[in-house]
Amino acid sequence: MLYHLSLYFRDSWHLLNVVHYVSFRILAGLLSTMFFSFLFGGQFIAYSRRFFRSKTREVTPKWQRTQEQLPTMGGLFILFMVLLNTILWCNLTHTAVWLMLGLLLGFGAIGAWDDWSKINRSKGISAVAKSSLQLLVSFIIVSIWVFFCGAQTTITFPFFKAFQPDLGMLFIPWAMFVLIGTSNGVNLTDGLDGLAIGSLIPNFFLFTMLCYLSGNIALASYLHIPFSGTAEIAIMGAIFVGASIGFLWYNAYPAQIFMGDVGSLALGAGLGFMALLCKQELLLAISGGIFVAETLSVILQLGSYRLRGKKLFKMAPMHHHFELLGWQEAKITVRFAVISFILCLLALITIKIR
Repeated sequence: MLYHLSLYFRDSWHLLNVVHYVSFRILAGLLSTMFFSFLFGGQFIAYSRRFFRSKTREVTPKWQRTQEQLPTMGGLFILFMVLLNTILWCNLTHTAVWLMLGLLLGFGAIGAWDDWSKINRSKGISAVAKSSLQLLVSFIIVSIWVFFCGAQTTITFPFFKAFQPDLGMLFIPWAMFVLIGTSNGVNLTDGLDGLAIGSLIPNFFLFTMLCYLSGNIALASYLHIPFSGTAEIAIMGAIFVGASIGFLWYNAYPAQIFMGDVGSLALGAGLGFMALLCKQELLLAISGGIFVAETLSVILQLGSYRLRGKKLFKMAPMHHHFELLGWQEAKITVRFAVISFILCLLALITIKIR
């Protein structure tokens, strides 16, 4: 909105010309999102205490059942902050912005339904229903992107600047896999106060930088990365960072509110889509190593129990294993965030080593 207003009044209010710069809108979007989050977060928590009380499930570790009845569905607040500040700072004629918003609302709606079912029935929707809806939403968004928005169907490999195979129509299932895999990886990580959001923040920082670089033809050419016109998505990435920091203020140990599936599914899908848009989705395997490890711990645990009748971990996902080893919740959260930061630096350095 402010971007479009600046275009309308640029001849009379020259100061508004600064809004045309992507770098300005990245910083402004980050700061305004944090400001609004701090300003209205307490009010949302008070509202959530009335309508969104969490209920622990049978699989919840006993030491976490003291957190029953804390407000949940904090992801609604995150999504509202993202929507508000996107309207304020982004160029709303950019199709990728609307695709991102559609993806967030679609995955957020799936998570909201699951959270609401847990609140009212202490049991979420079935795994089949959740997976089917994720497939449907991701298929719709990716198909629109490929068939109507001219998506690049190539894959960029780390360390190789010339090897960029074109998948053609196979890009659709590949992109769906990235979106759903990242979404579920973040969802599985969301099990301790501040754990998922603390690992998401450095990843959003990283892909905000990558989207900015891929959206600048001179920088993209210098770094030998695909130019994908993702400058507006870099602004959304900064808004993701601001919303995540604002939420962490209330979600840090001891949490005042939980994110819920409405937040973890949507933010995970948003991160995956940022990676796809800037053509660096394979870097998610590095930067999102925490999410990959959490997902693999669940798969390995189930496989080991079914094949050998023995558990590989004391409990899965992996963060519960460390709890049973005696690690304090706050220590796990901080250490996982530090690891995510290091992994993001490793992913970033691959851009130069090509």
